Amino acid sequence: MNAHPPSVFPRAGVLAIVRRGSNFLLVRRANPPDAGLWGFPGGKVEGGETFFQAAERELMEETSIQAKATSLVDVFDSIHYAPDGTLTFHYLILAVLCTEPPPALTAPVAGDDAQEARWFSYEEISQLGEQASARLYSIAHTIMQGTGTE
Repeated sequence: MNAHPPSVFPRAGVLAIVRRGSNFLLVRRANPPDAGLWGFPGGKVEGGETFFQAAERELMEETSIQAKATSLVDVFDSIHYAPDGTLTFHYLILAVLCTEPPPALTAPVAGDDAQEARWFSYEEISQLGEQASARLYSIAHTIMQGTGTE
């Protein structure tokens, strides 16, 4: 087991997944650990906030898109270590599907810790390679196949 400072405990984080047909809303992250990579909008769950509320808030902060959190798609760990093996952070990530109210025509505007925000087709996501955050493609694939944890 790797050493870790006593102040590093698992925290909850969310990803807000919005789909329009075969397109998904993504942001390019401005901050580590995924700085410069494309991924779903998301962030920390704040105290007193449900993970659905957190997904809706993070989506609005990072893209200016308003949507309602509707279902849990995936849950996974995001664990990162320093080069010396020390645990730097551990998040339990809840991927949440969010649905825009009709008409879904609002253009995303990057905000908060997002450098850019735009729609990507499923095919474009599959071609991002190393420009994509971990699990981006697998989560998009799960949603396209309709096999979430609902």
